[in-house]
Amino acid sequence: MDADTTLVVGALFVALAVPALIAAWAEQHKPVVGTLLLFGGCAMIAFAWRMAGGYSPAALPDVLYRVIGNMMG
Repeated sequence: MDADTTLVVGALFVALAVPALIAAWAEQHKPVVGTLLLFGGCAMIAFAWRMAGGYSPAALPDVLYRVIGNMMG
């Protein structure tokens, strides 16, 4: 997996962690899945950041669209 794909998948994991953490908090369960998604996503983002040499915030939408374009064809 290249750095761009790793960054996008990590951001997706972090985005999915938020509702999982809120649901666990609301139902008073242990937030195991949300925590794993959050830590895994943050680790993937950090790994991609180091692998690519850093991203500027303005480049992140381009990275997202490039990854989606590569997946579509």
